[in-house]
Amino acid sequence: MDSPRTHYAKSGDLEIAYQVLGDGPFDLVVVPPGYSVMQPSWDWPALGDFWRRLARFSRVILLDKRGTGLSDRVSGTPTLEERMDDVRAVLDAVGSPRAALLGGSEAGPITTLFAATYPERVIALVLVAASVTASSDESERQMFDYLDKYWGSGLSGERWYAPSLAGDPQARKFVGRFETMSGSPNAMRQLLAMNKLINVRPVLPAVSVPTLVIHCLGDRAVPVEDGRYYAEHISGAKYVELPGEDHWWWIGPDHDTIVQEIEEFLTGERSEVEPDRVLKTILFTDITESTQRAVELGDRRWRELLDQHDATVRSALARFRGDEIKLTGDGFLAAFDGPARAIRCALVITRDTGQLGLGVRAGLHTGECEARGDDLAGIAVHTGARVAALADPGEILVTSTVRDLVAGSNIDFTDRGVHTLKGVPGEWQILAVNH
Repeated sequence: MDSPRTHYAKSGDLEIAYQVLGDGPFDLVVVPPGYSVMQPSWDWPALGDFWRRLARFSRVILLDKRGTGLSDRVSGTPTLEERMDDVRAVLDAVGSPRAALLGGSEAGPITTLFAATYPERVIALVLVAASVTASSDESERQMFDYLDKYWGSGLSGERWYAPSLAGDPQARKFVGRFETMSGSPNAMRQLLAMNKLINVRPVLPAVSVPTLVIHCLGDRAVPVEDGRYYAEHISGAKYVELPGEDHWWWIGPDHDTIVQEIEEFLTGERSEVEPDRVLKTILFTDITESTQRAVELGDRRWRELLDQHDATVRSALARFRGDEIKLTGDGFLAAFDGPARAIRCALVITRDTGQLGLGVRAGLHTGECEARGDDLAGIAVHTGARVAALADPGEILVTSTVRDLVAGSNIDFTDRGVHTLKGVPGEWQILAVNH
């Protein structure tokens, strides 16, 4: 994703980096948790999408805390009050007289202190997975050990901050970028030293602005007791407790709920969640002349043959890392993150099902799909289905989009001409994969 331009605000002797996104009716200042930083967040689709969803109902102002990301490094150990001043400096720089504040982890105390100190400048306070005091000595020891041995590996995500990402190598890569771009191990040790001074408990009774507290029950980084403490000691605070272990707001099964809760609290309305959009190569397969074969074989033998067909297709999907989306009558809808693997999978499917005496045709298209739970929808899916319908038994047809994306892969095609696909805009060049 393209990132907004980075600006700098003067806070004492330091330059604090910030970005502005959207043009909503009020300002929302986001002070990110832990070592989360602005610039790599735009490379992580889940997080970039989270920022954009906030920007649908507000003008979002992101900042890198002092000592992290694009902001200046620190000498000594700044106080919580000095760190709070960074928020004021950014607000002044963007010309914002009043704003809502969103803080998590140790940024929760920063935003809370600001709300108590400058209530005239705060519309509302939102605390997500916010800590009340410094982490335990054991947690600090584990983090120092991680800095010494694993910093930059991205393993911190699945260990503490987003355990639902365990086993996702792409997510680990994103987290690794977070780590390295937030600062060196020495810079992070300085951040831990700053966090060691945190204790915002005495401030909570002085918070008078509307406050929303959200916390996951099994949060591994900040215990749920911290969220409950905020809710119990800030007068009138609304508390939302969610299941799960993820600490980062933009990860896990409840990230949609978190956005909706924030929007409803700040605007009084809750938008419907728009479907996630993902780039996929869609594969449709279909058994040709299935009705005639069923009549010839009889119900029992036909069912046995269908079971063999299904097992054959699923074996090929597993081999080429395809995701089975659903059965479509006598065929499959599957999705791949790479078109070359999708084509090679289709080649194996048509070959192996042919050995069963079945004529299976296939159609492929690459495009943006709407992810609706475990299902996929959208024009790209319709296109794949229409392409498959054009194929003869044993034939694999693709759109020119797929052909262009696999250039250099040694996959050969034969032109099948330009076609109008029912229900799909425009004309499409269709090609057959040479076996």
